Amino acid sequence: MFASVALAMNEASWLDRLASSCVLTVREHAGASLSSQGVAGALGLKFEDFAPVRSTAVFKGQRNFSGEWWCSTNGRMVPYESWLERDHLMSMDRAPRIIGIASQPFRIDFKLPDGPRWHVPDFFARLKDGSALVVDVRPDSRIKDRDRQVFEATGSLCRGLGWKYKRVGGLPRVYLANLRWLSGYRHPRCLVQDISAAITGYLSGAPGSRALGQVAGVVGDPVATYPTLYHLMWWGTISADLNGTPLGPHSILRIAR
Repeated sequence: MFASVALAMNEASWLDRLASSCVLTVREHAGASLSSQGVAGALGLKFEDFAPVRSTAVFKGQRNFSGEWWCSTNGRMVPYESWLERDHLMSMDRAPRIIGIASQPFRIDFKLPDGPRWHVPDFFARLKDGSALVVDVRPDSRIKDRDRQVFEATGSLCRGLGWKYKRVGGLPRVYLANLRWLSGYRHPRCLVQDISAAITGYLSGAPGSRALGQVAGVVGDPVATYPTLYHLMWWGTISADLNGTPLGPHSILRIAR
């Protein structure tokens, strides 16, 4: 018991020292100047609405592919610096518990034991309950010791603020393929209200579950039904197994709980 209390006190002391030695640099909106402040005021800032603290690098011969993703959660473009970042941005965009996403929302300047360091996390996400999630995208194979120190310090800082933090790598291939397919139907223009009502009514009234092809055929013309059906799957109104096999006519659908 005394050992666990001492460990908790050491962790709290470390977080206090880390927070007191950190500076956050932010850009409140596109075109605004950068501003810096201590970590103490971070909880009151709406990072999900902030502009990136740095511009996306584009140069001849670069090995990564950068771009912008139209984020259905925000209703605006969100930049990414690699296809792996885009994949995780796409996954967060579909997550029902996330209500806001920002790319490179702040720069953290640390004072670590081996000297001053700085880091710009890849994404900030605001959750429905008001809490936050900070995400770094980096596969295990590309992490060096110095990178690991910065990721650990970032995670400690986030925990001290009551935020969640995770460092992520590649996504499962089947899940990613299904996610990419559904993402093509994320825009509100794919939703036809009459068809949506018919789909949800049919699935709610039918005992058990139904196959995707069956739902599209029973409700009406499949050509007209599929866009709305996929839109409802993107938004989680209808659930399906996105991890097992690629989506197809035999994929089982249910009304999401």
